[in-house]
Amino acid sequence: MTKPTVAILGASSQRGKFGNKSVRAHLKAGYEVFPVNPTETEIEGLKAYASISDIPETIDRVSLYLRPEVGMGQLDAIASKHPKEVWLNPGTGSPEMIAKGRSLGLNMISGCSIVDVGYSPSQFPE
Repeated sequence: MTKPTVAILGASSQRGKFGNKSVRAHLKAGYEVFPVNPTETEIEGLKAYASISDIPETIDRVSLYLRPEVGMGQLDAIASKHPKEVWLNPGTGSPEMIAKGRSLGLNMISGCSIVDVGYSPSQFPE
């Protein structure tokens, strides 16, 4: 059986940031994690990708840690990967972004993806 996959857009090597806590939470929950950050080469020991388009695998879940105006520009690339769900973590979504994502056929979910996999962000200290 293969692990579910997740692309974390806005992943960070800074352990205090939610984009890093999400990498660690998804790893702990059994996901194969693909951190996406154009300025990083490695996050938590994993190869970081400059863009979701650079990930060679099928992506089941996308978790966003980007400002809405940045995330909006990523929706076409996200849609091209055909994920089952796109998580807009607190502070990352906007009504316009949700509407555009849905028009592209994406399952847009507003909520904390860390909590969804059974953890609290506070369980992943700096």
